[in-house]
Order: sequence, then C-alpha cells, then structure tokens
Amino acid sequence: MIAPHRSVKLSVLFTAILLLAGCARISHTWYLSRDDAKIRHAAEALAAAKSNGERAVAYADRADAYADKSRYSRVMKLIAAEDYNKLFDLALQDYNQAIALAPDNADMYYRRGNAYYSRAGLDMITAPTSVFLAPAKADFSRATEMNPKNAMAFDMLGLTDSSMGNWTEAIADFKQESGLDRLQRLRLSDAYCNRGTVYMGEKKYDLAISDLNQSIQIRAAGDPCECEPYNPLLTIYLNQTREYDKARAVVAQAQHSGKWIAPENLEQLKAQGTPR
Repeated sequence: MIAPHRSVKLSVLFTAILLLAGCARISHTWYLSRDDAKIRHAAEALAAAKSNGERAVAYADRADAYADKSRYSRVMKLIAAEDYNKLFDLALQDYNQAIALAPDNADMYYRRGNAYYSRAGLDMITAPTSVFLAPAKADFSRATEMNPKNAMAFDMLGLTDSSMGNWTEAIADFKQESGLDRLQRLRLSDAYCNRGTVYMGEKKYDLAISDLNQSIQIRAAGDPCECEPYNPLLTIYLNQTREYDKARAVVAQAQHSGKWIAPENLEQLKAQGTPR
C-alpha cells in the first residue's frame, strides 16, 4: 500500500506533468497560429498589391512566415521530415518570386539567405555540414555587394563562411562588419582565433602566433564557448619556439583578463624557472 504522503506527492507530480504538457500544446498552437496568420495576411497583401515592389514584399513576408513555421515545427518535432521539406520549399518558391520581381532589392537576398542559413543550422545539428550553406553564402554575398553598408549582411556572411571553415574569408567579412559596427569585433577575434588554431594544426607556427595574438588584442571579453586563444598561443611558445618570456607575458595577460590557463601549461612554465 502506498503511504498517504507519497500518494499526495505522486498526484502533485502527475498534475504538474499534465500542466506542463498542456502549456506546451498551448505554446505550439499559439506559435503556429501566429505564422498561419502571417501567411494569410501576406496572401491578402499579395492579392491587393498594385506594383511589383508591393508584390515582392508580400511574397517575401509570406516566405518568412513559411520558413519560420517550418523551422519551429522541425525543432519541436511537430511534423515529419517530408512535411518540413514541403514547407521549406514553399518558402523558397516565394523568395524566388520576390527576387524575380525586385532583383535590385538587397533585402530580398538577405532574407532568403537567412532561410538557407537557418536550414543549414538545423542540418548541422546531426551532420558536420549542409548543402544549404553555399546558397546562403551566395545570397549574403549578393546582399553585401548591393548594400555595402548593411552590417548584418556582413555578419551573416561571416557566420556562413565560419560554418564552412573559410576562416580567411570570415575574417574579411567581420572586418567589414566591424568597420560598420564596432560592437561586433568579438566575431573578428573569434575568426582570428579559429584560423590560428588551424595554422597551429598545420604546424605553421608563425602564422598561428600572428593570428592568436590578433585575437587577443581585439578581444576585451568573450563567451567561454567561443575559440580561446591564450592556451594555444602559450603551447606554441612553450613547446615550439621555446620563447618563455613571451609565454609568461601571455599568462600575465590572461590572468589580468580573468582568463583560464591550463594547469599543465602553468606547471611547464614554472619548471623553466624565473626569468633572470
């Protein structure tokens, strides 16, 4: 026989689970109904449009809604893969129509690029890359060519190049972005760090040192999930170039910035004694 107090606890737990499930269903219903409403409104705007410019905007708005609905439905596992592909294809058809009607509108390429990039991001949850990165790059490149003052287009182009492992191109993209928006320099620092790490793996130590130092100079603060330049640079100074004074300088800079240094690197540097 279940003790009364345990029975009460189980009842409360079961009720909480039912409430959470109900809240999730309500959330799904609200989110999807919002996208459906956007799709209807865009269709109405399309029917009422009196110019190609207005039609292009309506197509792009409906495409955004289709893309958002497909993405949410896939993430929350509400639909099968076949249905997800159908929704995404509807989005692409509308984006293509928008671009055909307004081929000189940079925003249309940017919006389609976002859809491609988001699709690639979902693919890369379970795979190392995605075929949708290439069309995303093409669209963001076109958007930056048409509007070289669009910082967000350079940001997305840089993220796409980063996802493709094109670190030199990503650095160029983020340099352009940081020239337009100084607050986005952290992405440039991260790109230098990643390219430096690649050079390190290729044993191109001079290039790695240059990039890792660039990353440190740019970075004021950062997300711990991003590329970390201090320990790779310290490892090169300790094990490759034997430049222990530079290694100590890196440690001092890291500690001053509150950055973590691997204990084994500190022990290795300590074994070299104090500088004369």
